[in-house]
Amino acid sequence: MLDILLNLQVRAPIKFSLIAVNLDQKQPGFPEEVLPNYLRSRGVDFHIENQDTYAIVKRLIPEGKTTCSLCSRLRRGILYRVAGELGATKIALGHHRDDMVTTLFLNMFFGSRLKGMPPKLVSDDGRNVVIRPLAYVKEPDLVRWAEHREFPIIPCNLCGSQENLQRVQVKAMINEWEKRYPGRIDNIFTAMGNIVPSHMMDKKLFPFETMKATGVADAGGDIAFDDDESCATPSPASVITLQR
Repeated sequence: MLDILLNLQVRAPIKFSLIAVNLDQKQPGFPEEVLPNYLRSRGVDFHIENQDTYAIVKRLIPEGKTTCSLCSRLRRGILYRVAGELGATKIALGHHRDDMVTTLFLNMFFGSRLKGMPPKLVSDDGRNVVIRPLAYVKEPDLVRWAEHREFPIIPCNLCGSQENLQRVQVKAMINEWEKRYPGRIDNIFTAMGNIVPSHMMDKKLFPFETMKATGVADAGGDIAFDDDESCATPSPASVITLQR
């Protein structure tokens, strides 16, 4: 992400400054010199925030339990605070297309809601604008670019070391889909920006209780179903209710 933003600084029709921020969570064996040395070699302004969140997470989360949720909340709160102290007007996060699709399924399977990651949002505290410059970039493309550019890869001994994470399992599922049906992740990602509220079930987004026939054809009505033959053929269990 930093590499792309540095290139955009030169090419984009707007002017903006960058400061790279990294949270040193005091994980045992963390190579704390790697990132500062790399940022200095690129001539990038940076700030290393030293907070022992590792000890907090290990103290509060029982062994074998998922550390992701608490670790994420701690990091997010620290990042919001640091952004204010540095006078930053935007917080750029490195989530990519595959992260967004995975988050959609995590929220569906474990949170019972259709919710993903938007490319841009206002933070919960209302004081920060969060952007995701890599939102439309495929993870395999980023992996190849990182290898080509020989970026320093720093391991994580908290979330990154847990193989039983729900996110790991969901990501494996969608990657298996992609192997069997190439283009499926792209289709899911495109669908996230092509929502038809009248064909979902959220009463807050569409007035199902008060809707009435208008006598006017609607291009987004029943004919907007998929072209699949199974969708075009009425199910034997379908019931039609007439109301006088």
